[in-house]
Amino acid sequence: MKALCISATASNQGKTILTTALLYHYKKSVRPFKIGPDFIDPQFHTLICATPSVNLDTFMMNEIQVKWIFNKYSDKEISICEGVMGFYDGMDKDSSAYDISKLLDIPSILLLDGSSSYITVSAVLKGLKTYKNDNTIKAVILNNLSSDGHYELIKNQILKDFCDVSVLGWIKKDLPSLKETHLGLDLKDSSKIEQISKEVLTHIDISLLDDIANEFTRSKKEKYPFKRLEPINKKISIIKDENFSFLYHDNAEFLKEVFRDVVFIDSTKDETISDDTDVVYIPGGYVETDYNYKKIKNSLNFKNSLIAHAKTKHIYAECAGLLYLGNAVDDKKMSGILDLDFTLKDRFQRMGYYFNSKNIKGHSFHYTNILKDTSGIDILSKKENGDGEIGSWEKNKVFGTYLHLMLRNNPELITRRFI
Repeated sequence: MKALCISATASNQGKTILTTALLYHYKKSVRPFKIGPDFIDPQFHTLICATPSVNLDTFMMNEIQVKWIFNKYSDKEISICEGVMGFYDGMDKDSSAYDISKLLDIPSILLLDGSSSYITVSAVLKGLKTYKNDNTIKAVILNNLSSDGHYELIKNQILKDFCDVSVLGWIKKDLPSLKETHLGLDLKDSSKIEQISKEVLTHIDISLLDDIANEFTRSKKEKYPFKRLEPINKKISIIKDENFSFLYHDNAEFLKEVFRDVVFIDSTKDETISDDTDVVYIPGGYVETDYNYKKIKNSLNFKNSLIAHAKTKHIYAECAGLLYLGNAVDDKKMSGILDLDFTLKDRFQRMGYYFNSKNIKGHSFHYTNILKDTSGIDILSKKENGDGEIGSWEKNKVFGTYLHLMLRNNPELITRRFI
């Protein structure tokens, strides 16, 4: 099996477009991965190649656990990992593309912007190559070029300056791009994927890229690096649809391993939670936007079944799930299970990694804020044992939080909040 990492110098440099093109090219034989906690890119990955994308995050999990996750899901001919921000960004949290690619010993391909420059591109590459001598940078692709002549200028300079870096090709500037929403790329605009993929790869040497991708051997005897939970003889309903789509793939797989019965509910289709459900898990996503609220506004059967469930049984909700448990987001009425009111802001209120009051590591990214709070139970802080603001609430067996977690390495959360 082969593997590689796609990275760049920063965000908005074309990583997702290049990854999209490669996933489309390898769509019958690829397992996609996303470095970091992002939910949007993995949904694009899955949409393109019909194979669930898996997050790799060495802030929320330790190195041994991340290696185990990569081994577990690297079950195709090639694994492609999309990086986060720039190649070294996230090193302060030990979760950059540099950290993950080094940990997994897989080669990195850098996407470098060549517009309005030529020799300086090689100087930028030298900075990246020398910043950490144990980096995994093996090849580059040049972006935003307008001609073969421009490409040859930069390519020749790089090959002159480096004996250990391949130049795989270039991407023409002004290719069609996918739309954006306030939380990332728009999953509804998928019609251009085939067109973009073909155009992106027009001037890229796929054979050379194949040669650079490391042969990676999956370990079949690796010890399970997590605390094992005894099988739970209960039924869990996971809300999974266009509104509540921020669900880490391994979280779903882990719950399947642990619970006796796992079912998926689509709130936008007004599906109901069965009476024999023991716990409901509502992931994050979108419920506060006009587009998404319309999809759930009239799902009265779903809402009523959730309200009935909440009277005596467990609910665990993240971010958009938390919002739906509240009374309202501005003028948009929710379920009213928790006596909380939220408002949508123009700017994000939290973004990045956080610790909760028990120092469990997670991720948060939201534009909403609570209007009035007298019942919060959990501080979310940027630092371990640090100061912060309330980010979690509970009532009886109902718990809602702004924090996204990976469940496999937090078994105490399952025993406390799910059963």
